[in-house]
Amino acid sequence: MLVQYTIIGILFLGALAFGAFTIILSRLLQPHRPYPEKLETYECGIKTQGTAWVQFKTSYFLYALVFLVFDIETIFLYPWAVKFQSLGLFAIIEMFIFLIILIIGFWYAWKEGALEWR
Repeated sequence: MLVQYTIIGILFLGALAFGAFTIILSRLLQPHRPYPEKLETYECGIKTQGTAWVQFKTSYFLYALVFLVFDIETIFLYPWAVKFQSLGLFAIIEMFIFLIILIIGFWYAWKEGALEWR
């Protein structure tokens, strides 16, 4: 059991070392004396007017999160569909329970107005 944790620790340290290496390398390769034009905000070649700070409505983010949640949940349907015939009655009942939970979540999101554009 200690060998398994040692392997996980080595992989974790390797991931940390790779992240630190790429950050250090990017710091070494970045331009050290940027000129004023290089530091300006670039937006399609048009100079910005006023502040560049724009607040987005949270409904956009909520809509994206709801889409992401339901998209990820439907990914779980594909392995089940591939092994459908060999799974038996228990797996079919489990999938119906999963779909009922998914439909209840969709209904709740709809009821709360997370899917409406205002």
